[in-house]
Amino acid sequence: MEVLLSVAVPVPIYGSFDYRIGTSAVPAPGCRVEILFNHRTLIGIVVSEAREPGETEPLSRFRPIERVIDAEPLLSPAMMALGQWIADYYHHPIGEVLTALLPVSLRRGEPAQLRATPAYRLTEGGLAALDRLPARSQRLRALLEALRDQGAVSRAGLNGIQGIAASLRRCLDEGWVELAAEALPSPIRLAESELPQLTPDQARAVEALEAAGSGFSTHLLQGVTGSGKTEVYLRAIARAIAHGGQVLLLVPEIGLTPQLLDRVRERFGEMVVDGYHSGLNDAARGQVWLRAASGRLPVVVGTRSAALLPMPRLALIIVDEEHDTSFKQQDGLRYSARDVAVLRGSRENAPVILGSATPSLETLQRVQAQRYSLLRLPRRVRSVDPPRLQLLDVRGQPFQQGLAPVLVAAIERHLQAGGQVLLFINRRGYAPALICHDCGWTATCTHCDARLTWHRGRGRLICHHCGARQVPPAACPQCQSTQMLAVGHGTERIEETLRTRFPEARVERFDSDRLRSVRALQALLKDTREGRVNILVGTQMLAKGHDFAGLSLVGVVDADQALFSVDFRAVERMGQLLTQVAGRAGRAGQRGEVIVQTHQPDHPALRRLIEASYDGLAALLLHERAEAQLPPFSHLALLRAEASTEQNAMDFLDAAGACLPTLPGVQKLGPVPAPMERRAGRFRAQLLIQALDRVALHRALTPWLPLLDTLPGARGLRWSIDVDPVDLY
Repeated sequence: MEVLLSVAVPVPIYGSFDYRIGTSAVPAPGCRVEILFNHRTLIGIVVSEAREPGETEPLSRFRPIERVIDAEPLLSPAMMALGQWIADYYHHPIGEVLTALLPVSLRRGEPAQLRATPAYRLTEGGLAALDRLPARSQRLRALLEALRDQGAVSRAGLNGIQGIAASLRRCLDEGWVELAAEALPSPIRLAESELPQLTPDQARAVEALEAAGSGFSTHLLQGVTGSGKTEVYLRAIARAIAHGGQVLLLVPEIGLTPQLLDRVRERFGEMVVDGYHSGLNDAARGQVWLRAASGRLPVVVGTRSAALLPMPRLALIIVDEEHDTSFKQQDGLRYSARDVAVLRGSRENAPVILGSATPSLETLQRVQAQRYSLLRLPRRVRSVDPPRLQLLDVRGQPFQQGLAPVLVAAIERHLQAGGQVLLFINRRGYAPALICHDCGWTATCTHCDARLTWHRGRGRLICHHCGARQVPPAACPQCQSTQMLAVGHGTERIEETLRTRFPEARVERFDSDRLRSVRALQALLKDTREGRVNILVGTQMLAKGHDFAGLSLVGVVDADQALFSVDFRAVERMGQLLTQVAGRAGRAGQRGEVIVQTHQPDHPALRRLIEASYDGLAALLLHERAEAQLPPFSHLALLRAEASTEQNAMDFLDAAGACLPTLPGVQKLGPVPAPMERRAGRFRAQLLIQALDRVALHRALTPWLPLLDTLPGARGLRWSIDVDPVDLY
């Protein structure tokens, strides 16, 4: 006898599909199965209990399940419910959502086999030997002290110790160290006297979190840069894992993962904490996923995708730098890891901490509405005054390759005083344009409505939107002149200028062109923290959570880019970015200085930021958003279309707008061409749906989206829906 099972298939089609299977081995919801779909072998996930076919459903109509992969559900009922919520809220096919909950190795149908991770432990004999070791046995001492301080440590966790292989052999032979099969890791428990002393602000935040209890609540931890948010996180983590819980700590980018991972491991032990991010290979990600799902991994530090990790004993979620737009996926399944984290806290009854020096307006509005509590850390841990911010009016000033004389003099002054300098310019490359001096021809991308950026180090013109590259022309293609000029300034050009102006200083560039691996990033961070770098030139990568104790001056080369953007969120992001960059200055007992070059010194947003800090700017922007009924006081969904011609994209969106259900409080804006209409050879347009009420927005979207594939012209283009978009590009 056979029954039917509904299977979610990883294809861009809404709904699940029925397959037949014998009753002898029916997999439960959450199990993976191998099925044939449109002549392809795919891995699907069972989403329903077995049912008998109806009278009008002959079994011959249904394909058989080819293979049952899991004897037990890989996804728990809680994770299946989370996947369904994500599919419903973001209006994304359930098959692709459930597949996104799995690491790549499990998506391929590989066995869900958790490998034991052997751990090295210090024996009683090793503890006694530590006291007797002569001073010259530095490598042995380093190994024994690491095991004493961290408890059980894997082999990989010991790789940083010099001469580790020989030291381990000696310690094992002497019986000072033992190799034990992995057990549930036990966190290090430090006595109160061994912990850093909390500031009064930190102590109040920790007490408030403890008073809130272990159930669901959401807290905004708003602390200026250097105020010690991480120590508050660590105290909350300690409390959660002491009661047997698991903790999820989210960071916006892979570059922040290693340093935070090291901090948490140092406090709780190497076997207690692991990372989950794109820098790991598929096998390593699969093992972290399985350890988390089994409950054997107490703490995970990860990027956006870690928000989807199964953690059966989830007791705390922390979202660091919650304002960062990197938490929103920009293609495929367009989910917000921050919002999913809050949803998970609600569903799994765990507290959520959102940390930031510059909270998003959405989060601040929820604080005002008393949905979130506010915990403030308004002072730096080291009792240093916040940096002095100065708007430098550069109108009419003679520039030295983008740097005003006042800024150059400040750099020289700080270098002579032994300080480090950071220059921020959010533009990679040498120059953003290559033009002909005689006729004005400009090098543009043949696939996008964009200029090509001159990357002098690579000897190439590169499009920062589609990645197209070409060798710069020796002569102008239009008039044959050889007078080609690189116009404007990027990180490469500023770096070159500073190397020439300050030849004795070590100048390093901090951007994604220079730092193409986590290892390169860590090496540069180490050199900077240890004082071997005098000047850093970088993009927004520099603004995110890096602590440079010797940094005394921050210079912002161009603060004006965001002031005239078509995106209503641009000024908010400018305020966040400038505040975060400024926060890098003056963190080692001395007050820092921040100089912001601008051609718009009287702009209301800049003046409010300088005079009333980010809080003042946020209050101004919230008032403007409320007046204009923009998020967070309304809710948006953006329908994007990409086609081979502008007309096809606009015609499709016109037809889509015509069939949008008419509901009170829901309106459509557009369609209009995208701010960059042509990208990678495709023409892009968009239709914005706005509603004052979130429920009304989804009431309009739910019956509307299935109609779009039936519209004329739908087959000849790509369309996508983005709920709560963070970019109007």
